[in-house]
Amino acid sequence: MHHDFDVAIVGYGPTGLVLASALGKRGHRVAVFERWPNLYGLPRLTHIDGETARIVQAVGDLGHALRDALPLPHYRYFSADGEQLIELDWRGTSCGHPAHLSIYQPDIEDAIDLHVRATGNVEVNQGWEIVDLHAETDGVQLTARSNDRAERTVTAKYVVGADGAGSFVRAALGIKRSDNGVHDRWLNIDTERRRPLPKRFSHVTQFCDPARGHMHMPIGRSRQRFELAVLPGEDVAAYENPEFAWRWLRETHGLGPDDVRILRQVVYTFEGRIAESWRQGRVLLAGDAAHTTPPYLGQGACSGMRDGITLAWKLDLVLRGLAGDGLLDTYETERKPHATAITEISTALGKVANTHDPAEAAARDEAFRSGNVPPPPPFPTITAGVIHDRCSLSGTLAPQGNVRTSAGVGRFDDVLGGGFSLVSRAAWVDDDRRAFLDRIGTTVATITAAEDVDGTYDRWFTSNGVEAFLSRPDFHLFWAGSLADLPEAVDQLRQRLSVTVPA
Repeated sequence: MHHDFDVAIVGYGPTGLVLASALGKRGHRVAVFERWPNLYGLPRLTHIDGETARIVQAVGDLGHALRDALPLPHYRYFSADGEQLIELDWRGTSCGHPAHLSIYQPDIEDAIDLHVRATGNVEVNQGWEIVDLHAETDGVQLTARSNDRAERTVTAKYVVGADGAGSFVRAALGIKRSDNGVHDRWLNIDTERRRPLPKRFSHVTQFCDPARGHMHMPIGRSRQRFELAVLPGEDVAAYENPEFAWRWLRETHGLGPDDVRILRQVVYTFEGRIAESWRQGRVLLAGDAAHTTPPYLGQGACSGMRDGITLAWKLDLVLRGLAGDGLLDTYETERKPHATAITEISTALGKVANTHDPAEAAARDEAFRSGNVPPPPPFPTITAGVIHDRCSLSGTLAPQGNVRTSAGVGRFDDVLGGGFSLVSRAAWVDDDRRAFLDRIGTTVATITAAEDVDGTYDRWFTSNGVEAFLSRPDFHLFWAGSLADLPEAVDQLRQRLSVTVPA
């Protein structure tokens, strides 16, 4: 089959944007098809973590993306009486960024879209819906239809369905989804601040009132989100009436038109579903097409952006002939358990927020009060796939600090570049293994030659008792350990990727 493109991406939300930018920056011919004529322009995603901020750093204009961002110190759940039930500690840093940030999604999407188009390698087709898909052993044929009913057929080596929870691509492949039973309806009221609001609105706060759960959170520094549960049997239309929103804002929070301007008022149905398979031959699923997550942990879009950055580097190696097609099987091996764990944690938090029976809510509150509820599980890491099989740090996130070189001062990825990274306390010389690392585009640095400006790497090496680490282009550690063990780690990475270096 002749290939018009290396990769065709269906869907241009956060997942598709990240994937398109990452592949375009690596020089691959990419086509994007998105049924909406423009970027959405309103916030749905309102929270990212430090890992996701590093993804945005890699694929977009970080300054523009985070120009209105606000660090978040915690996420608190309260009972109807105002008693704190759960506090998720969101302080600190991760991957060189605040551990958790409240953001304005259109800024993120605009910042990545600019980079996508600047690569010169990505054809963005907005207002085009995919209506037919035929996958063969050597490529995929897609037929798209524009808003004015024109049709076009293209071929690609690989297709990625990042087209949301109602994915056409997933349906065309006949892939079913598991359902964890979440079908919560909540009214979303997004507003713009007309004047400064009380400090409490700068925090993410969930009120677990059995009469009607509700919450509020900032959308960056300039906007505010309010949500409330729509109970079973209630009419959605009544909740989407602006008069209801103003009445509820006034009665619950004492806010009126002089305080905020309503940007959007819509009822969403939350669900938790995981596609049974994320790959069928040359077609892969990503983002909500592969997994939909209730919003109670603020991780749904973050998971999709992780899909995009992970899939990008694996497709890159395969498309460049450096790795076999089998490397793409590790995408599901790594990402599915990770996204599933996040969905399960979010589902558990949702049950706390959606306890509507007063007796059950009272028992819930007493269980938290007496300490009979276990703490939330730790955030998941990658536990299989392209990671070292005898390193406890494998699959966790690599640090990112500020460094100084002759090229300037700034975050490591900006000064020295992304991709695979080998960072160590001292120089390491091994011509054969270095040739392999160069071939896969590895940034090699020591914290003496690249000055560790704020001591991030020195502290990380010391606290973990290691001298070097190998990280992947999606910022997860392949390995960390002593310089003496580094040659074996490089050999294992080569074996995991099945990459050869020509003589």
